[in-house]
Amino acid sequence: MRTPPLASGAEGPDALRPLLDTVLRALADGAHARGGPLPAGGPETVAQRLRDAVGDVLPDKGDPNALHDLVHALAEGAADPAHPHCAAHLHCPPLAVATAADLAAGALNPSLDSWDQAPAASELEALVTRALAAETGAADALVTTGGTESNQLALLLAREAHPGVRLVCGANAHHSLTRAAWLLGLPEPVVIPAPAGTLDPAALDEALTQLTGPRGSFLVAATAGTTDAGLIDPLPQIAGLCTTHGARLHIDAAYGGGLLFSERRRTQLTGLEHADTVTLDLHKLGWQPVAAGLLTVKNPSDLTALAHRADYLNSDDDTEAGLPDLLGRSLRTTRRPDVLKIAVTLKTLGRQGLGALVDQVCDHAHEFARQIQTRPGFELHDRPTISTVLFRPTGATDDAVADVRRKLLHDGRAVLGRAHLDGRLWLKATLLNPHTTPDDLASLLNLVEGNTPR
Repeated sequence: MRTPPLASGAEGPDALRPLLDTVLRALADGAHARGGPLPAGGPETVAQRLRDAVGDVLPDKGDPNALHDLVHALAEGAADPAHPHCAAHLHCPPLAVATAADLAAGALNPSLDSWDQAPAASELEALVTRALAAETGAADALVTTGGTESNQLALLLAREAHPGVRLVCGANAHHSLTRAAWLLGLPEPVVIPAPAGTLDPAALDEALTQLTGPRGSFLVAATAGTTDAGLIDPLPQIAGLCTTHGARLHIDAAYGGGLLFSERRRTQLTGLEHADTVTLDLHKLGWQPVAAGLLTVKNPSDLTALAHRADYLNSDDDTEAGLPDLLGRSLRTTRRPDVLKIAVTLKTLGRQGLGALVDQVCDHAHEFARQIQTRPGFELHDRPTISTVLFRPTGATDDAVADVRRKLLHDGRAVLGRAHLDGRLWLKATLLNPHTTPDDLASLLNLVEGNTPR
């Protein structure tokens, strides 16, 4: 058997070129076969179709058509975030330029755990993280796999700065925060009411007043862009309370952080600059392929908690001789250069280009809310804060709302999310496709209306 060609090295591009044609053809054919935002038939139908396409996972003799067949099968069975009716989650359609850069990262295959595996990539990461940290008023930033890892790191850094730190967060906070407290062995979190979907400052003030402990022994976590409705906590008030009570502040801006790119909307994040740590996630309002998270850190000394020695990666004498130490940039050892696609996107689009994309999807959300309000068959929860819209068929029960969502999923017609707020179940549309049109939004409402049980 001939040795398969490699993707890297001087011959790598020539080896990749025909395979790219195969992949692109399979992607197009698979999307055509799917015919909508989601494969029809439900979980068992999709699973059986994939099983049939894969066959023997590890055959005795290799199959030269495997690349085409498996990419085709995956594309046919995918949820397509670029389809205007795929609007359930913070699941963005990645930019072509970012996806192309991600291919280069995979082909070069740097590992950001030592300088001799990633000479240029390590410097690129340093440049990009410092630039993005400055956007939040911070000094440095770490690249992560997404919001969950960033939130976990934020709690870890707080724990190492103040052993036994206790998390104080709103009832609207992302589940990864309370889960991280459990993972890190921290005390039971203090959960503050969020009756309107955002953390209540008066209740936070009362809780911090009653809690006892030295300054820095509490970590308040605020949210800039909730998962359910895209709401933003009152950041300036929360920051002021943290200053008054000597609490550390973390802001989870995994969703809302992209507003920083928009001149029209960045003021919605006023107060972000007071945070000790901030979670960002550019595979949401940054249009990056997964993964593309960051954690910004105001005080660089907090990062000393991540310092770690492994002689084969960052021996003392190598560090003293000037080789950069990368192990203290993450809890992971092997790390792919996710920073490349981010850097290419920032450089290609610039602040104005990214800001325009942010404004477009937020404007789409306001247009969708307007359409809902003009149709008597629907009820709007509230005007959107970012690009998430909650709505429901007028007079429908919660069971009917759940049923219509599942029916559209089963038929492969639309992908909508769900959220419980104000004691009721709502359909959730998270609009992240800049190419969505008002007609697309109207047809999505038509699908919901036509499939709602009465």
